Amino acid sequence: MGIIPSRNLEEQRREENGIVYFDRGTIEGKDGRKYDRYAIQTHFVQVGESQQELVEKYVRPLYQEGDILSFGAKVMCMCVKSVKTRDEVKPGFWANLLWRFAGINHTGVGAHEPYKMQMIIDICGLPRVLLAAFLSAVTKPFGVHGVFWKVCGHGVAGIDGFYTRSSFELYHELALVNPDNPDQLCEELAQQTGMPVVLMDANDLQRDQLGKSSNMPLTDAQLQDAMADNPSGQGDELTPLILIRPLKEEA
Repeated sequence: MGIIPSRNLEEQRREENGIVYFDRGTIEGKDGRKYDRYAIQTHFVQVGESQQELVEKYVRPLYQEGDILSFGAKVMCMCVKSVKTRDEVKPGFWANLLWRFAGINHTGVGAHEPYKMQMIIDICGLPRVLLAAFLSAVTKPFGVHGVFWKVCGHGVAGIDGFYTRSSFELYHELALVNPDNPDQLCEELAQQTGMPVVLMDANDLQRDQLGKSSNMPLTDAQLQDAMADNPSGQGDELTPLILIRPLKEEA
């Protein structure tokens, strides 16, 4: 797979129809198909904002027929209010004990604080979490990692937030949980906007595809190819909406 070398943000920055976006360049997939990607900058989305209105405001002015919209999972969580505040989470005995042993998941994110651990217990139930912690402890000396997260399952790796070092103060006191109906959310947004939609929880280590609309013209493998270098960037860039533009094959 070939990727055009990345440039700095100032070189990537574009503005069209009042919309600021970043040209992430062209990427070639394993099957030889090529894609342009445009990371669209938004305001800091607050809890309860309309995902449809965000698309109409920021994406519609740049959209061309044949484009695919990758919608960031964190922003979708904010829109559908799939969030928890610190005040809503009450760490108990087991959360205060187990958070020290949680380790990290495949994205490099851990539950190294009691509030996140309590959320995992609330989602999975204490018996499963205790089993996960036990199996993690007995397998870790043999170099096996990630057992805790695999046993817990239920999408707990999608719990994100409570970051005291985040540049966005809201994330100091707020955690997001990936929605449990991602395909439905993509389908509704696609019907409202006419755009094929994929819901992506992406970072520099992993691109987790959570759901997609039924009018999606790309395969899952092609979507992974198009997003392989994480064109959404890091959270501080405020670019959760990515237009994927498949290039026409040369004759």
